[in-house]
Amino acid sequence: MSAIPNRHLGLLYVAPALIFVTAFVLVPFGQLIYLSLTDTSLLGGGDWVGLANYEKALGDKAFWRALGFTAKYTIVITPILMGLGFGLALLTSQNTPLRLLTRATVFLPVVIGLGTSSLLWFWLLDQQVGLFNKILVDLGLVADMPVWFTKADSALIGVIISVTWKVVGFGMILFVAAIQSINGEVLEAATIDGATYWQKVRRIIVPLSMRTILLVTLISVIGSILAFDQFYIMTGGNPRGQTFTSVYLIYQSSFISFKLGYGAALSIILTAIILVFAAIQVFITSRSDSQ
Repeated sequence: MSAIPNRHLGLLYVAPALIFVTAFVLVPFGQLIYLSLTDTSLLGGGDWVGLANYEKALGDKAFWRALGFTAKYTIVITPILMGLGFGLALLTSQNTPLRLLTRATVFLPVVIGLGTSSLLWFWLLDQQVGLFNKILVDLGLVADMPVWFTKADSALIGVIISVTWKVVGFGMILFVAAIQSINGEVLEAATIDGATYWQKVRRIIVPLSMRTILLVTLISVIGSILAFDQFYIMTGGNPRGQTFTSVYLIYQSSFISFKLGYGAALSIILTAIILVFAAIQVFITSRSDSQ
């Protein structure tokens, strides 16, 4: 049996991945693009309409309201997740028994399903039986039991609390790995030179962890843009659709209003937005590496 030429060996290794990506990513994505150019209904039928769905989206107030709410949610929750995650990583990066236990405790909610977590916090924030409200009243922070899901702002705060509790441990673990990869001798040398703890954080840890910081930021932003489960379970889009996220609106358009073609167009627009953020992350990372 003749040996496989080296120039074909690499292609042979990546062939399963190429087949998988083609079958389960590229082909469905191509079908989604085609669907977005039709007025296909979930009930059947549909004609070619070209860019009509995209033109409709540009003038759709519901779409822009959902996109604006998604942007607001992303802008608010991303610094919270990044700040808490990095702060917890700084506190627990050393492998002592207590810090290992702390890391495990903070990371534990990550393994809980988002649906289960949302249901748990929906109960905890309930006006009648929720423990969260009782704690606020017992501590004297509020006089009356707040109703979290009757106003868009309070509903947003409730969802942010639940998502932060669940997700912050994921970022913390990535930050811990980045901090632990820094050569300890570099930090010891800075200490000998008289650097304070926060000087080492600003001038050594943060710059050397920048690639991870950018990656976690991108993951957090994408996760926020694609938010659906938590709002579907905890707010149901209330009050009056003010807590519809972009993905929630796509669900409503495709499976409630039966407008699959329009829902596909909204999905393509959201994909384009995510690709822009991914491109920005790649650009900033390449710039930081070249400096």
